[in-house]
Amino acid sequence: MKAAITAVGGFVPSSILNNKTISERVETTEEWIEKRTGIKERRIADRENQAVSDLAAEAVKNLLENYKVNPLEVEVLILATATPDHILTPTASKVCEKSGLLNAFGQDLNAACSGFLFALETASAMIESGRYQKIMVVGADKMSSIVDYDDRTTCILFGDGAGAVLLENTESGYGLQKSVLRTDGTGTSSLFVPAGGSAVPASMSSILHRQHYLKQDGSFVFKKAVEAMSSACAQALELNSIDKEEVDWVVPHQANLRIINAVSNALDISMEKVKVNIERYGNTTSATIPLCLWDFKDDFKTGQNILITTFGAGFSWGATCLKWGTMRERSIVTQKSEKTEAIECLS
Repeated sequence: MKAAITAVGGFVPSSILNNKTISERVETTEEWIEKRTGIKERRIADRENQAVSDLAAEAVKNLLENYKVNPLEVEVLILATATPDHILTPTASKVCEKSGLLNAFGQDLNAACSGFLFALETASAMIESGRYQKIMVVGADKMSSIVDYDDRTTCILFGDGAGAVLLENTESGYGLQKSVLRTDGTGTSSLFVPAGGSAVPASMSSILHRQHYLKQDGSFVFKKAVEAMSSACAQALELNSIDKEEVDWVVPHQANLRIINAVSNALDISMEKVKVNIERYGNTTSATIPLCLWDFKDDFKTGQNILITTFGAGFSWGATCLKWGTMRERSIVTQKSEKTEAIECLS
């Protein structure tokens, strides 16, 4: 028995933060940001009225409506996020409530940018055990809530968004294959939020020293990301007896276009096979992989080999092979709406 993705959903806030606006606040230029990161714009959630639970719930509802999934049949919700609504209670509880998953139990999982991949592996194991048949896996982050917009090293990179997938059991052989997942705690101080947790509780001092914002050693993280993702991908392909020529698509974590290019070169897999949407969303942390699956769902065909890889704080990283299964039928209304949006974008 395998766990296959049978439906996908996504949501991004309507507010757009482009490079021009950032360049007016910190010492940089539109051209420099795009050249160094590949990012042109990112979506930013409403500061007061859109929490991570709202973003995640919208992605779940998008999936439920578009694929006619009965929310009462979903047994588990695993929410991957590094920016929960509160330290306590679990944000997954609010997502279940807001999206109508009234028969599901929910849990949060924090592995930063690798969160969705780790959650996918967890959900797959739960389905393969035979105890569960339908599990919702969501990746959502409101990075604008922990980004210092006076810090050029981080404010250019991150955005907000959410993506969701439905995993169901199948005996077809399609679905999630064997994964390679890793952590290295020695890299923690290179990418983290110093204060606000139990190690350094929030205080007047932590706020004055801006320790409640994300800090990053960019060059070190860049190097480690390329090494780790390339190595994990090679191991995952070997573990699943898949040659690089048999890979139909690569869906990498969208942290920096230069990292994505470097991993593509290291694997000797053409960028034509690599899915990229970082130019529109920036780094949405836990949401980058499911947003890619949502954006490019029509390109994936049953039986195709999809290589997924991530790297994030912790350090956490990994790779898995996904044999794309048979998707649920989308509603006719949804298909017409998507065609209309595509025409409007082209006109």
